[in-house]
Amino acid sequence: MARKILNRKELREESDAAERLAELEEHEDQETDRSAKKVVKRKVRAKASKEAPKKAYWGVFSQSLTQVAQFEYSEREEADKRAKELTESKKTPHFVQLVKKPIEE
Repeated sequence: MARKILNRKELREESDAAERLAELEEHEDQETDRSAKKVVKRKVRAKASKEAPKKAYWGVFSQSLTQVAQFEYSEREEADKRAKELTESKKTPHFVQLVKKPIEE
């Protein structure tokens, strides 16, 4: 039996056409990917606000957490004395706690 003779030119043209189609499809996919990336916008982060500078004080507080007196940071001993005096005179415990307040200009 004889084999069928193949036309190599026709086969070459068919394979070239298939390659061109594959390239066109690939190129279109890349363009759609690029355009999709352009549409997506980045989320903008809110900048963290800077905290105002604060100054430290010693506060004398009552048992109900109300501030009775306020002393400079360097006057811790005076704050302790005042808390002790109030505790003895009013018969309710008073304590000293650090208080930070923003500096007003």
